[in-house]
Amino acid sequence: MASTVTTSKDSAATSRPGYGRLLRTRGAWTFLLPGFAARQPFAMLTLSIVLLVQHTTGSYGAAGAVAAVTGVSMALFAPYTGRLADRHGQRAVLVPGVLVHAAAGLALTALALNDAPLWALFAAAVPTGASVPQVGPMVRARWGVRLKGSPLMATAAAFESVTDEFTFVVGPLLATALCTTVDPSAGLVTEAALTLVGGLLFAAQKGTQPPVATTADGHPRVRHASALRVPGVRVLIVTFLGIGSVFGGMQVSLAAFSESIGEPGLNGVLYGVFAAGNMLAGLACGAIAWKVAPQRRLVVAYAALALAASALWTADSALLLGALGLLVGMCIAPALITGYTLVESLVPAGARTEAFTWLTGAVALGQAAAVTVAGQFEDRLWDGAGFLVPMGGTLLALATLLALRSRLAGAPRGRTVARGMGHREPVAVD
Repeated sequence: MASTVTTSKDSAATSRPGYGRLLRTRGAWTFLLPGFAARQPFAMLTLSIVLLVQHTTGSYGAAGAVAAVTGVSMALFAPYTGRLADRHGQRAVLVPGVLVHAAAGLALTALALNDAPLWALFAAAVPTGASVPQVGPMVRARWGVRLKGSPLMATAAAFESVTDEFTFVVGPLLATALCTTVDPSAGLVTEAALTLVGGLLFAAQKGTQPPVATTADGHPRVRHASALRVPGVRVLIVTFLGIGSVFGGMQVSLAAFSESIGEPGLNGVLYGVFAAGNMLAGLACGAIAWKVAPQRRLVVAYAALALAASALWTADSALLLGALGLLVGMCIAPALITGYTLVESLVPAGARTEAFTWLTGAVALGQAAAVTVAGQFEDRLWDGAGFLVPMGGTLLALATLLALRSRLAGAPRGRTVARGMGHREPVAVD
């Protein structure tokens, strides 16, 4: 196992946050490059399914339903994947996971191309979503090992947020180009291939994966405490559900707004502005040496997000909506980054991958719910009514955050309670 001991020179190098210093962390590039390749398909999956199923069935409703089943399945199974990775190691979970995902994705493609009934597509969508590799949380867990106790942890969280956002800019563009210029099935086939190759390359980087605690005879230690039992993690899940409502609500409502003004091509531009705001704010957050406690930063950032999201429904022009979308995107990044940063102080190292997957799963679940509700609002109410979903989601999450913010205080270092008998991990007290 690689040593994590640093020299005084290394310590001085990490005394100030900065992307240059972060990327010079020993061993970082060995998991960053394959990790980026392995997480790229995550942003291609939903759109690739929509474009393929719509082509074969002629129905956007059926296509959206199949994609929603995939998203919900991923959100429900992701935390269990993270828990298994914490207990048995990332490689032990990732290798069979990418094999299953590639096979399920190709099966879904074959069923769609052969005009299979909708229930068969739903059946194939479940394992496709459930086996989505949780590479983003695994990368974050590896940063936690490399940067334990370093002020660069906040920079790493910002870097990962920007990387995630970048994949959601590139992925949909790649999926659209493949499905429209090559073949309707090309997006999903490419997604399966990239998942398989990138996932196996990432899994091969054994030297940087978080160590698995073992007993004296080499067996994994039994853990009964899930990350979900940490009160602060449950609070963060609610806040991330609210962030997911922004992503889902914006996707539907921006498309509906562009259609309503007779400029459907503006949808991509407006969503690009929203994503650009997120990326720019994420870059800025990682370059700042924060003096304010992360708990307070999260409350302030989330209040700003709720305020900005509450103004979206008032926009009556593309210019105003673009400006508000940029502002909302700039408010999302600080909330996401701070939430991921808090995991380090809230969750024992042996449960962090699971904690990260709960948060990413919460975003996916919030997004899936928001897409459904916003679509109903746009169909049944007025143009722009879908923007009420981001407003409602963030305001409810903000109220929860304010009421339970005391649970985000990390446990005192070194204070643990052993649960049960035998070779079991100590569990931090909140």
